[in-house]
Amino acid sequence: MGTRWGSRRSPGDHMSDELKKALEGCGAILYGDFTLASGKKSKYYIDIKRATTDPKVLGLIADQMARRIEGDGFQRIAGVVLGSVPLAVALSLRTGIPFVMVRKEKKDHGTGKLIEGLLNPGEKVLVVEDVITSAGSAVYAVETLRQAGANVGTVMSVVDREEGGRDALGKL
Repeated sequence: MGTRWGSRRSPGDHMSDELKKALEGCGAILYGDFTLASGKKSKYYIDIKRATTDPKVLGLIADQMARRIEGDGFQRIAGVVLGSVPLAVALSLRTGIPFVMVRKEKKDHGTGKLIEGLLNPGEKVLVVEDVITSAGSAVYAVETLRQAGANVGTVMSVVDREEGGRDALGKL
C-alpha cells in the first residue's frame, strides 16, 4: 500500500511484494512513455483499473487495506468516482464498514449530490485512492467530505508515486 496520510502508522509503508507481483501479473504495471493525470511525464504507468477489475487482485488489495485499518474506528469509507469506487466497495465488503462515493462534479439531474450514500456529520471517514501522484483528487475528496461534516484525517492509496501527494495532503 502507498500513502497513509494522517495515520498513526508509519507513512513510509510500501507496496507488499505479493501485491507488486499481482499487479505485474495482471498487466497493471506498464513501461514506456506516459503522461499522467497530473500532466507529469513518466516512464511507467500503473493501471489500477486493470487490477480492480480482476477479482483476485482486487480481493488482495482489499485484504491488505483491511489489515492496515483494523481497529482504527472508521465509520465510513469513501472512494472518488470512478477509479476508487471498486476499492471502496471491496474494502466495505471485507470490513462491513459502509461506503460513500464522492463525485468530481454535481450532476444536473437527480439529486445533484456530490456525495452518494449515507454520511452522517461527525463520522470518521477513510478516503481510499488508487494511485496518488499530486493527490489532487484525494485533496478534493477530503475537502468535500469535510464540508459535509465528516471527520477525515486518513487517505490510503494502493500506490503512492512519491511525487508530492503526501505533502499536498499534509497541508490539509
